[in-house]
Amino acid sequence: MTIDEYIESHIEPEPDYLYKLWRATNIHMLHGRMASGHLQGRLLKMLVQMIRPHFILEVGTFSGYSALCMAEGLDADGHLYTFEINDEQEDFTRPWIEHSPVSDKITFIIGDAITEAPKLGIEFDLAFIDGDKRTYRETYEMTLSVLRPGGFILADNTLWDGHVVDPSYQKDQQTHEIVAFNDYIQQDPRVEQVILPLRDGLTLIRKK
Repeated sequence: MTIDEYIESHIEPEPDYLYKLWRATNIHMLHGRMASGHLQGRLLKMLVQMIRPHFILEVGTFSGYSALCMAEGLDADGHLYTFEINDEQEDFTRPWIEHSPVSDKITFIIGDAITEAPKLGIEFDLAFIDGDKRTYRETYEMTLSVLRPGGFILADNTLWDGHVVDPSYQKDQQTHEIVAFNDYIQQDPRVEQVILPLRDGLTLIRKK
């Protein structure tokens, strides 16, 4: 048994609907491993239960796994808005969201969150950034502008398979942007932050 298998056998079980979505994602979509999965999904749900946000913003829906997990943790009056810029994913993702037990808590929007999320006119309590790595800093600035003081941002993939400390990936555009993003956050006096070495790296950021 691996340490990952041990962990997953000692946490809240993955709901059947999410397991089916995970399987379908990996069978039918390229880069299926980008979905949050059991461990990160349970963490996202618990963080939502701890923070108790009224409004959540997600940038990068992919197959909808993380959105469903966060929606699970919402109070009855909470709502999540999730943006996916790649319209080719809509045919796969929308049915999984709309047929889920938490569909009434999720608004799924195809479009660029950087320009479209501020138009909602909502002050968010929590945001999950998991979109295009090449625009992470722009996404972060937009998110910070619509986040309440004391609110939280979760930024995914901030260790990028360890490439952030591998000199051979210095010329890779996505790696370069993740490194620049991490440096940017570390030097930003408007926030507090901690990186969790979970899966591909998850940064927890609190707006002062």
